[in-house]
Amino acid sequence: MAFSTQKRFIAGVTCPKCGLLDKVQAFSEQGVDYRECVSCGFLDQMRVLSAPRELETRVSASPDNGASQISTVKLIDP
Repeated sequence: MAFSTQKRFIAGVTCPKCGLLDKVQAFSEQGVDYRECVSCGFLDQMRVLSAPRELETRVSASPDNGASQISTVKLIDP
């Protein structure tokens, strides 16, 4: 159960049925999470199977990927 029994709006979410922004609220009943549109009455059970995986970026990349190899630099005077 991710949501409380009290209905709360989810900011930045569009309704899948009518497409209106910021009209969807989430709540929980008997351990089941739901989302509901206050504009068109759309009601759907939310199923969260797993956490989404994090995209690998240069910041989140593991240090063992070879990017941290040390090499010497030789400076030549012109």
